[in-house]
Amino acid sequence: MMKKIHLLILKSFIRPFIVTFFIVMFVLLMLFLFKYIDDLIGKGFEWYVILELLAYQSAVQISMAMPLSMLLSSIMTFGNLGESYELVAIKAAGISLRKAMMPLFILVGLFSGGAFLFSDYILPIVNLKMGALLYDVRVKQTDFLVKPGIFNNTIPGYSIRAKGKSPDGKVLYDLMIYDHKLSNTASNVLLAKEGYIYNSPDNNTMILKLKDGVRYEDSRARKAKAYNPRQQFTRFYFKETEQKFDMSAFAWKRTDENLFKSHHAMLNLRQLRLYTDSNAVKMDSLRNTVQREIQSYYFYFNDYYQPKNPITGIPEVNYTTRFTEVIPKDSRSAAIGSALSQMRYIKDVLNTKVGEDSFYRDKDIRYKIEFQRKFTLAVSCLLLFSIGAPLGAIIRKGGLGLPVVVAIIFFLIYHIISTVSEKAAKEGNIDTFWGMWMAIFVLSPLALFLTYKAATDSSLFDIEQYRLRAERILAWVKARLGIRNRKTAEPPKSLHDNYTLSP
Repeated sequence: MMKKIHLLILKSFIRPFIVTFFIVMFVLLMLFLFKYIDDLIGKGFEWYVILELLAYQSAVQISMAMPLSMLLSSIMTFGNLGESYELVAIKAAGISLRKAMMPLFILVGLFSGGAFLFSDYILPIVNLKMGALLYDVRVKQTDFLVKPGIFNNTIPGYSIRAKGKSPDGKVLYDLMIYDHKLSNTASNVLLAKEGYIYNSPDNNTMILKLKDGVRYEDSRARKAKAYNPRQQFTRFYFKETEQKFDMSAFAWKRTDENLFKSHHAMLNLRQLRLYTDSNAVKMDSLRNTVQREIQSYYFYFNDYYQPKNPITGIPEVNYTTRFTEVIPKDSRSAAIGSALSQMRYIKDVLNTKVGEDSFYRDKDIRYKIEFQRKFTLAVSCLLLFSIGAPLGAIIRKGGLGLPVVVAIIFFLIYHIISTVSEKAAKEGNIDTFWGMWMAIFVLSPLALFLTYKAATDSSLFDIEQYRLRAERILAWVKARLGIRNRKTAEPPKSLHDNYTLSP
């Protein structure tokens, strides 16, 4: 019987988990496309480049899709079991909820272990390839595209305008081309009634075949700026000619991935330890260098003007109002000027080194945050399952209605706490350990509380129960107010009320 119950719970969990996982992945991919849609449109990418980018992004989004789908599927699973009274039947058979859920705990533990291995071994490689490809996608220039009536400046050294074009974009009408390669002025202008666009066989050159046009060229732009009375202004009429444009700026080039290997998101645990130690050595060396460089400029003025104690070797300072009294008057101005110049030097040294020190300190924080992130992904899956499973058993509602709303609310709480604390850790306001584990520490008591309520069959989310309690409280308040009103409505008694007069 236990085996059948275990199979029932596992099947009830795996199906919603797979469905919700792919739904969440699809939503996150759509958000990614909306974010980078301007970087992808109009650049002439091949279809496999877009698919490669989406594949890498899908792997990157597992770190967010896994915990959310774990929470949502656990609420749906136990909500369905509670709504169909299967949990009641399991408890009526004398099997506790903890024993019935034991295989599910093992499965979730395997998922969490797999998430940890994924974040340590696979995710750094995916981040490396994703970062390099996304950099190339964003850097690549847009393919040559002419809009009617608007100058196009994407080709270096040229400005092209066409009043109209054919539906397929291959034929342009009423062309005007400015050539700026030799000068910033409009010294070379070409006008044509029609132009046909096609590429060379190697796709490195765009050829524009022009018909019925004229070229205006001013030779002053190529010569000295001195005045020359014999300036030449050339005009060429043509029936048909070709204008070639270098398209190397639009060529697709892949950046070497080794340039991104030292980024904190591209490192595993072993590499993060190594980079953290080497960065700490550089930071300590920088601070020791600054200390040695400015230490020689800190001394007492009275070291030079007051005799030292023969026993302690410390100068005896004797002044009443200012420390400059220990300096002779004829040397006081020189001493103050020397002090000011040394203070300026110390200030310049510190201002120069503070930027470098901040750079190493930020790198140290990033390495430590990424180190903790490897573990928080696995633990977050366990935490959100521990919240979702008892929550579904208490709510006893299945489907994609109320469970989705509740799951989104709890995930938003977790995500907001995690994001705020991580940002505080990046800014150095709190320790990186607390910044990355804050959301888990805050929500862990909630998971324990919900687990206790589910094990004791608590009606925590029963609206009818809260309505009855509210009615009892309202009735008690009305009763108390009614007693007080009756007491205040009775007239006060006097001594004459206790006596009656005989006739």
